[in-house]
Amino acid sequence: MDLDLALRVPKPANLTDKSTSDEKREMEKWKKSNRISLMVIKRAIPEYFRGTMFDQVDTAKAFLEDLERRFAKNKKVETSTILAKLISMRYTGKGNIREYIMEMSDLASKLKALKLDLYEDLLVHLVLIFLPAQFSQLKVSYNCQKDFWSLNELISHWLPELPKA
Repeated sequence: MDLDLALRVPKPANLTDKSTSDEKREMEKWKKSNRISLMVIKRAIPEYFRGTMFDQVDTAKAFLEDLERRFAKNKKVETSTILAKLISMRYTGKGNIREYIMEMSDLASKLKALKLDLYEDLLVHLVLIFLPAQFSQLKVSYNCQKDFWSLNELISHWLPELPKA
């Protein structure tokens, strides 16, 4: 059906008196695709984002490019948000502790993608610091050892031995 033709293929050259029937057919296919794409895009985004954008662009591709420019991500804000979430996470004793650790690891991975690399040792310390008092024996055990644990070691070797929350 080539509904996304206008997003994949540049707009064909304007038609002239000398345009062939194939060129006219391609232009009609492209125009139909563009019209449908614009309708779908405009219908899919929230109304308060639409504003005056409709009047400024005439192609679906230009509309998406304009939308991207207006709502570009700010890496500093994203980094701050993720970092704040990471350092405010606390294990409350409810739910799966592995999931809690994996969520912290996921946040660290997102920070790494934003060029803020956290050492795994720091992440292990954060996990242990934010565990409730019932895990004090694990914290003491970790602090008394010479070696640092990886997150995988923390998850696979030590947590199964802990009392259930």
